[in-house]
Amino acid sequence: MKRIALVFIILSGIIFFSGCEKDDICVDAATPQLVIRFYDQFDTAMLKEVSALNVQGILNDVTFPVITNVSLTEIKVPLRADGTTTSFLITRNLDPDDETTADIDTLILNYVLNEQFKSRACGFVMNFNSIQGTIPTINNWMKGIEIVTPSLTQNDTIANVKIFH
Repeated sequence: MKRIALVFIILSGIIFFSGCEKDDICVDAATPQLVIRFYDQFDTAMLKEVSALNVQGILNDVTFPVITNVSLTEIKVPLRADGTTTSFLITRNLDPDDETTADIDTLILNYVLNEQFKSRACGFVMNFNSIQGTIPTINNWMKGIEIVTPSLTQNDTIANVKIFH
């Protein structure tokens, strides 16, 4: 009787573990984020830090914080996967102690969505193609924009967008 129970337990274990597939764990699938780097408007090859940077996403006239009060030359921001446009309110503060010195600009990004099936465990990942960017009011602190990589298909360290200030 003990032998039958032991054989039953071993067979149950084999059947249980043989049902697992290697792709039941998702490790490398994530919707990529857009890399934006800030450059000097006069020396366009030179990175230039933005002081007291705040980035807010805009959705139906409501803003949501994305990045708050940092001084950086590069940021990563998510793009909306439920539409073909993402807008950001980007603020730099020349003097962090004085809020009246803040400069505000809007960045609007348009793109084409492309779903890609990764695996059964990971599901779909959103890729963004034909990225175009505009800054409606170019006379504030942002002086220009250049789309370096118009397709965003993986999380990368290269810049997708250059903003000159």
